Amino acid sequence: CGRPTLNERIVGGEDSTAGSWPWQVSLQRDLEHYCGGSLINNQWILTAAHCTDGISSADMARWTVRLGVKDLDIPSANELTNTLTEVIVHPEYDDWTLDNDIALLQMSTPVTFNDYISPVCLADSNSVFHNGTASWATGWGDINEGESLPHPGTLQEVEVPVIGNRQCDCFYQPLDWPITQNMICSGLLDGGKDACQGDSGGPMVNQQNSVWIQSGLVSFGYGCAREGFPGVYTRVSSYRSWIESHITSDPPGFVQFSSIGEDEDSSFTCSVTREVCGRPTLNERIVGGEDSTAGSWPWQVSLQRDLEHYCGGSLINNQWILTAAHCTDG
Repeated sequence: CGRPTLNERIVGGEDSTAGSWPWQVSLQRDLEHYCGGSLINNQWILTAAHCTDGISSADMARWTVRLGVKDLDIPSANELTNTLTEVIVHPEYDDWTLDNDIALLQMSTPVTFNDYISPVCLADSNSVFHNGTASWATGWGDINEGESLPHPGTLQEVEVPVIGNRQCDCFYQPLDWPITQNMICSGLLDGGKDACQGDSGGPMVNQQNSVWIQSGLVSFGYGCAREGFPGVYTRVSSYRSWIESHITSDPPGFVQFSSIGEDEDSSFTCSVTREVCGRPTLNERIVGGEDSTAGSWPWQVSLQRDLEHYCGGSLINNQWILTAAHCTDG
């Protein structure tokens, strides 16, 4: 595991080359890319639990997996497509906090490994990733908030350093979004490099000697590549026992990743209260006098009487709304 034959050198934020990330898969619904994932043995894929919403036995035929893909829009002789036979979501997955955001997908047919299709190693239980550890995220998601990956849909790669959990939690505290020990963060404090919508479930990996080890899988973030909001990933090292309880033959390879020296995050103290008001996640560009798009003005509320719109208002914290006094008559 974790030894790609064709991965010689990686440059962040650019197109990947064929075979650089042979464990990367595209989880597709109705033949359209939906989420990422990683091949961990000859029949199982690791992805995010939130990527499996809507997958049921009744519509399993709608879902496929493409392996060995570089360009989504240009089929290649190096790739193959597989169907799914089983979906296993972590039993403690919380769809509100996204804690334990991890799932296993079993393919119908085992695959044969080659230069373009091979498994990644997984971070073992005692792995340590200090603040600043160089990591790589890959996927076919948006290249900016609301901006889809252009044709021909080339797999993207970006280098992002680990941001320690103490510091990451400090950033997300104002959003009431706790960073748990089952999560790992990475990104630039100034923003500019990150995973985005469509990358969910895909791998974040770290190189140790000649072996690539998956430390995380894309889970969530506040927008994409925003200053002060690193991406949040599911911490793979927390789930060895759960993974092994379901994969009893051809077990995935687990490798302990070790960081050297002292982790500066261990002494980090959160001393800054961050303001998150006025930062709509989905408001990319607003033009006056036209219909808005969903999420453009997330503080806008409708004050209603007998279930009919009566006045407007604005959300100013998690429980209070500001409106006009004359709207409260009666």
